[in-house]
Amino acid sequence: MPPLRPGHTGPTTETGSFPPMKEHITGLIEQALDALIAQGQLPADITPQIQIDHTRDKSHGDFASNIALTLAKSARRPPRDLATQICEALPSSDLLTRTEIAGPGFINFFLSDSSNQAVVRSILEQGDRFGHSDVGQGRRVQVEFVSANPTGPLHVGHGRGAAVGDSLCRLLAATGWDVASEFYYNDAGAQIDNLARSVQARCLGLTPESPEWPDDGYRGSYIGDVARSYLAGDAIDAQDQHATGAADPNDLDAIRKFAVAYLRREQDLDLKAFAVHFDLYFLESSLYQSGAVEETVERLVANGHTYEKDGALWLRTTDFGDDKDRVMRKTDGGYTYFLPDVAYHLNKWERGFQRVINEQGADHHSTVTRVRAGLQALQQGIPEGWPDYVLHQMVTVMRDGEEVKISKRAGSYVTLRELIDEVGRDATRYFLVARGPSSQLTFDIDLALSQSNDNPVFYIQYAHARVCSILRKLTEQGDSWDADSGLGSLQELQEEHEKALLRRLDRFPEVVANAAATLEPHTVANYLKELAGDFHAWYNAHKTLVDDKPLRDARLALSAATRQVIANGLALLGVSAPESM
Repeated sequence: MPPLRPGHTGPTTETGSFPPMKEHITGLIEQALDALIAQGQLPADITPQIQIDHTRDKSHGDFASNIALTLAKSARRPPRDLATQICEALPSSDLLTRTEIAGPGFINFFLSDSSNQAVVRSILEQGDRFGHSDVGQGRRVQVEFVSANPTGPLHVGHGRGAAVGDSLCRLLAATGWDVASEFYYNDAGAQIDNLARSVQARCLGLTPESPEWPDDGYRGSYIGDVARSYLAGDAIDAQDQHATGAADPNDLDAIRKFAVAYLRREQDLDLKAFAVHFDLYFLESSLYQSGAVEETVERLVANGHTYEKDGALWLRTTDFGDDKDRVMRKTDGGYTYFLPDVAYHLNKWERGFQRVINEQGADHHSTVTRVRAGLQALQQGIPEGWPDYVLHQMVTVMRDGEEVKISKRAGSYVTLRELIDEVGRDATRYFLVARGPSSQLTFDIDLALSQSNDNPVFYIQYAHARVCSILRKLTEQGDSWDADSGLGSLQELQEEHEKALLRRLDRFPEVVANAAATLEPHTVANYLKELAGDFHAWYNAHKTLVDDKPLRDARLALSAATRQVIANGLALLGVSAPESM
């Protein structure tokens, strides 16, 4: 196999500084290609796209690259010959033991023990910053999620949006973005009118069973709570709404204002119980009050992308990829939901957000093309495909093998608060984010409550608690552990379970970066489950507090590093890392 040539000037084991391995190997390949170009072995105008992947079979090394295959045509030589030249030109590295050429020209890279062990030092030195990066470079990104209308308690679907959206905010912040979270709600449409008439009906002594009950009225028991509070003259203070009950059942405007404030406060409490914070609450009504909706219409008309038909004003969204044109202003003069959405996103653009991500339910799928088309029609320099969307599918709640559909409070759906009260915030958040948003999710209450290895959040948290238990036991024995001693003994970690755990720990920064880039927080949840599995397997196979002090200290360092990564990963999902279970 080709040896690694001398000349490497990068980090070594003596410095204690180790770059992420993909980055390190990429740098080595770049240096090798530069050397080959300088020698005239490669054309100077090549544009290499270096891809480094983890190998599935460790007998083929730890990482592999197809660089020789991608450059073979421009280099005018067989891939295996080019791979040999690249390997011979690679600078030496203390982090690699050897390379080999496989198949049609893949280059496999074998890591040294020290490179695997080095991750423990990085984790313990960086602490809760391990896994963070500066990919975003401080650029501004706004994440809008939940955005529930103030017509009732948050349901479990809103909960999934909250878990995914909040995790996205945490991931983006961890990768260097300047993140702003936002909650947008419709406080000006027909649903709010239905809410007000429903509360008024209860104020007048009607029930949902009464013949006079509004046809589209809300029927949950919470409507009665709102009515009683209004009649009692209660003062309501939500984060962005304030009202006092006028106690007049005939004042529909006063009822409307009070009901919105009351239910906004209820949603605030739901979100607080879920540990979700928003930087800004944005009201749809403000778009009308500021004239932003009318101004948006005027811009669209002036740009020539509208026309009138059947008494309605239409936008030619087909000019921008939609399957048909869309009505903006109806024949009665009212606007469709699509128009204020365009005005709202123009507002986001004008606030200077370089990137906008909307996390919404799958029922918003049809609005994606419309909103993007409307923004392009404004001709404001907004990039095509702006904003980004993450759409989540529905959630089915199961108990005792049967679907749970009815809420005691809402009447027609399972509320988020009831789920949190029953299984706890940690389990609720983890389960709601543990699958890709595009997949339908089944929330098994029995599984979420179980204290077993089948319950992934329990399994992960138990791994964290186990490490804490080891350290407590050490103290109880009147002994202590010095991290520097552990780091100085990492060469003792030679068991296969230890090597597997080290490799898993080393992948955490890559997992975080990819999850943020692809907007897929469930990959962090999956990683944590795999990490917990590696840890439990090692823990069950090998004693940590052995008599051999160097080995003991090395295993304590590995345990502490594992605990830190689990805590860091759970924090990205908004889940706690308990010290005891």
